[in-house]
Amino acid sequence: MKPYNSVCLLADPKSSSCLCSLFVTMSLICGAYFVGSAWLGKDSYRLSPGLVLNTTEQYSASVKCEVSPALDVEVNDVRENTQVEKCNDKCRPVGSESLPRGIVSTTSNLEMQHLSGPISEDNNPKHRTSLLAVAVGIKQKNLANEIVKKFLGDDFVVMLFHYDGVVDEWHDFEWSDRVIHVSATNQTKWWFAKRFLHPDIVAEYEYVFLWDEDLGVENFHPQRYLSIIKEEGLEISQPALDAGKSEVHHQITVRSRRSRVHRRYYKLRGGSSGRCDGNSTAPPCVGWVEMMAPVFSRAAWRCVWYMIQGDRTVKVGVVDEEYILHLGLPTLGSHPDKNQTTAELSSQSSSPRNLSDSGPSASSELHNPNSRYNIRLRSYTEMRVFRNRWNKAVKEDECWVDPFEQPAAPQNTR
Repeated sequence: MKPYNSVCLLADPKSSSCLCSLFVTMSLICGAYFVGSAWLGKDSYRLSPGLVLNTTEQYSASVKCEVSPALDVEVNDVRENTQVEKCNDKCRPVGSESLPRGIVSTTSNLEMQHLSGPISEDNNPKHRTSLLAVAVGIKQKNLANEIVKKFLGDDFVVMLFHYDGVVDEWHDFEWSDRVIHVSATNQTKWWFAKRFLHPDIVAEYEYVFLWDEDLGVENFHPQRYLSIIKEEGLEISQPALDAGKSEVHHQITVRSRRSRVHRRYYKLRGGSSGRCDGNSTAPPCVGWVEMMAPVFSRAAWRCVWYMIQGDRTVKVGVVDEEYILHLGLPTLGSHPDKNQTTAELSSQSSSPRNLSDSGPSASSELHNPNSRYNIRLRSYTEMRVFRNRWNKAVKEDECWVDPFEQPAAPQNTR
């Protein structure tokens, strides 16, 4: 790497030399400050195995209120004392105490910048208002192409999570250089989202679409969808599914032709545990969207990123007027024959089955760590681990109150 060269555009050589010297001196001081801070504070930002930042601890530290060491001076008059008290009220991100407040930017965005050309002097440039992030693999390239084209046409920022590590083969699409590509082999979209969609990075976007690739969008219009969820006040939503052409896992996600949006599902048969009616307040009767095509508002995404939700009976819903197809194609861990039909591919995405008595091919699938069976098994195990973490956190946090706690069922005294 070439050393940095400073250039002074001043007519007076002496002034130029003086200013350059001052600039170099200040650069060295700032460099020493940041290097020293990084060395002294190295334990606070240690990377865990797999090069993953402990983002929760980092964010908690970043919102501490600190007073610059420069303000630790003896104050002799009321005016100076008032100034110190005023500065004490300022909440500064850790590491920015020595910088003037106006130069600190606590958020960012995913807009790509030109390497050359003029720089806009507009302090409030118009950014695209929403983000689409899709987990993609090369086998579903054509499906993903249809999704990307529809969203780019409506002025979205688009980010692709390449879970199979293949990126170069996407460059034949004319839009390839206009989207952001992130690649990591055999990772889920939620792994990508936790690491690359921090709320401070996507804070400028009103809505975050976090979608799978196996969705049909022929009947979907992104801008019309945004208008609906804004008018309906939905913080977490999804487009409804066309039941005739989709793989449906939960009936609440099925499109109703008689409504614009629905927030609950009615099932009048079954016992108390399986019944859904107007009094139901818990998922999947109400406040439920599925994981393949969720849409989050800016505020909801910040909450979801920390595994918290809002009022699910009002702020969560399924949009019937704008609907999609869910093809239910197996992706991670599957290596399908290119000649297989969609129905054959979909049949492979069922829950883990008993492979012990299914012959040699099943035995080889059982022992293949990247087989569809073992990946599904891992997902169930991870869900069980999460539930244990949740129960432990609830037990240990004496101050937490469940906003959706259900009243205890009356005891039968007979």
